Amino acid sequence: MKYIEKLLNGAEVQWMPLGEVFETRNGYTPSKANNDFWTNGDIPWFRMEDIRESGRLLNDSIQHITPQAIKGKGLFRANSIIMATTATIGEHALLLVDALANQRFTNFQIRKSLSERISPMFAFYYFFVLGEWCKSNVNTSSFPSVDMARLMKQLFPIPPLAVQEEIVRILDKFTTLEAELETELDCRKRQYEYYRNQLLSFDMLKRGGAKVK
Repeated sequence: MKYIEKLLNGAEVQWMPLGEVFETRNGYTPSKANNDFWTNGDIPWFRMEDIRESGRLLNDSIQHITPQAIKGKGLFRANSIIMATTATIGEHALLLVDALANQRFTNFQIRKSLSERISPMFAFYYFFVLGEWCKSNVNTSSFPSVDMARLMKQLFPIPPLAVQEEIVRILDKFTTLEAELETELDCRKRQYEYYRNQLLSFDMLKRGGAKVK
């Protein structure tokens, strides 16, 4: 708490309801029965599998759609956020390209009136907080889904842009460190598995003719 106060250095933080900060749209799945929507498509169409495979900063997808599959207000814009508001609730990612996503996701795009006041990466990081809120506020009457009416009333902080950028810089460093630790742990795990297999391969010794006394 003291660190964030030091970082702000007396600067004010404006809090606004989420619905006043972001425009929202729902994702959808174009008809699989219409080949014109899918054949030779080059527009990214994101699913939860893309986050699991590629992480939370998305620039390409496993599956693609064609321009014929686009409806309504068009593509979700680069630098907007998709968050799962049904099924795997709270999982989110930042879009680095214009794209679409399936119906599990709601798209959050910073309103034009605030686009110069909010860093997309700052918003991306704050969505970890909002994602936790979503997990605790689920409608379960039929299919689990986020209470969107309440979500859009949740307050979103807007500190000065320089403060946002410093927060992003710090969190980026921790994200990089986390990735490095995961890589190191993966290497250690594979090393462990190798030596475990070597140390426990008594059957290989027997077949190789070695005698165990």
